[in-house]
Amino acid sequence: MAQLRVDYSELVDALQKGDDEKAGELLSEVIPRLEDYLQVVMSAGENAARECVQQAFLDVFEQIRKNKIKKSKYIFSYLIKSCRHEYIRYVKREHKFDYDDESLNEVYEPEEQFQNLLNKERQRILEECLSELRKKSREFIEYFMDKPEASTDDAVEEFDLSNANVRTRKHRILSRVHHCYKRKSNQ
Repeated sequence: MAQLRVDYSELVDALQKGDDEKAGELLSEVIPRLEDYLQVVMSAGENAARECVQQAFLDVFEQIRKNKIKKSKYIFSYLIKSCRHEYIRYVKREHKFDYDDESLNEVYEPEEQFQNLLNKERQRILEECLSELRKKSREFIEYFMDKPEASTDDAVEEFDLSNANVRTRKHRILSRVHHCYKRKSNQ
């Protein structure tokens, strides 16, 4: 196994002197190591590691350009710390607003927005029509709305009516609500 370099002080010198060839050679060696560090130690994804290493290097490069690096032999350690901190900031930014993919689709799909508006309008009209019914009729039909699984036999017990009366009453009330809805939706 090849011995990996730890002292990248030449990188600092090359960047300060503007030796692009030497800097490029050293960067092609150090950048994959930094990306590997983030992927292995910090469990970063490949793209996140690449992005964080790039940002960390830009920050370190700015420090080198301003002659803020005191001991250039520790530049690798400094780069590792910068990458780690950049990745932690990255993770915080990514999870600041954690959206469900489905909720994002609901927000941006125009057809669904239109459908939601229609449903709200239908709900409003239905409530108006129900409020126009007499109290007994409203209570009767709301029973079926609140309990959609209720059978005719359940309503017979609840309202003390015959089977035929429950079916007839339900049909008449639904017919009134339907006509009211048609009238109000065409206004």
